[in-house]
Amino acid sequence: MSEKLMSYKDLVVWQKSIVLVKTIYQLTRPFPADERFGLDSQMRRAAVSVPSNLAEGHARNTTDECIQFISHAEGSLAELETQSILAVELNFCTASEAQPVQGLIEEIQKMASALRRSLASRPYARPPLRLPPVA
Repeated sequence: MSEKLMSYKDLVVWQKSIVLVKTIYQLTRPFPADERFGLDSQMRRAAVSVPSNLAEGHARNTTDECIQFISHAEGSLAELETQSILAVELNFCTASEAQPVQGLIEEIQKMASALRRSLASRPYARPPLRLPPVA
């Protein structure tokens, strides 16, 4: 049975991270105007970074590169988790408004970690797609 190469769009972790981006945009919309270039912007950038890094990792030539970009996505999730806590602490949103974000972050963290561990445990790596030089 052959393994079908899927698109990054088929990855449930990528799909969930798209939901996270939308949720972050909704959460930050009512933030104070003077936060447009502060916490608001940082949260949006960190959220967008998650599916972007998952997609870029999927497009890379080797498993090691893919793992590296999954790790970047995990870093962005940790950043976003901290920022959502700060948003509550600074009274930009309530704990109940931030809870769906924090739940999604936790869910995506578990999925990304499982994907990274699964790839790291493979006995082989995807070979580079470049052709060797002609002698």
